[in-house]
Amino acid sequence: MDDNKPIVFIKELSERDRPYMLNHFLALSAEDRQLRFGAMLADEAVTKYVNNIDFTRDKIFGVYESTYNMVGVGHLAFAPPETLPAITDSPKVERVAEFGVSVAAPVRRMCVGTKLFDRAAIHCRNNGVDTLYIHCLASNRPMLCIAKKAGMEIHRDHGEVDGYLKLPDPNSATLLHEAVEERAASVDYALNQKFQRVVHWVRNRLNPKNL
Repeated sequence: MDDNKPIVFIKELSERDRPYMLNHFLALSAEDRQLRFGAMLADEAVTKYVNNIDFTRDKIFGVYESTYNMVGVGHLAFAPPETLPAITDSPKVERVAEFGVSVAAPVRRMCVGTKLFDRAAIHCRNNGVDTLYIHCLASNRPMLCIAKKAGMEIHRDHGEVDGYLKLPDPNSATLLHEAVEERAASVDYALNQKFQRVVHWVRNRLNPKNL
């Protein structure tokens, strides 16, 4: 483990996090939007994507920094195996989830994307998903780096990439690991929220208009 890299807390997101997710995606550059969505989406299309996320169907994971700003989002969408590309040598799957990720530029190279992928993978294992799937542009080097580190089976075709990762069955260790991670992230989130309230209160007290 690199001691110089900060601890990354991965939190499962809910409806109340939607505005922060939207801010995160709208802050992405045109190039980053193309890598994340496969096209340079306009603000209206990004807003529609965020507004249409179904938190009861999919799982969304996020990373907040201390300033209460979201710097990473992992989207885990569940789909039937027949929706996968027809690749003859792809592994047989019973239940599949597709993973997409975006990371804000200031926190690149801090393993945020990898941590989001790992959290998604362990959630899949613990919930009976046997295959984790990615689809991205062949130019998406950060995503390909994550996929290769995870040991994904990679298929390239006309500038696009499909990746498959067969997941082992869950065990007591994976169940505990996910529970501990979520608890730690929730505590960190609550502390940051409390800290920001204190900062806001102090600023208001120091504001001459309030004296």
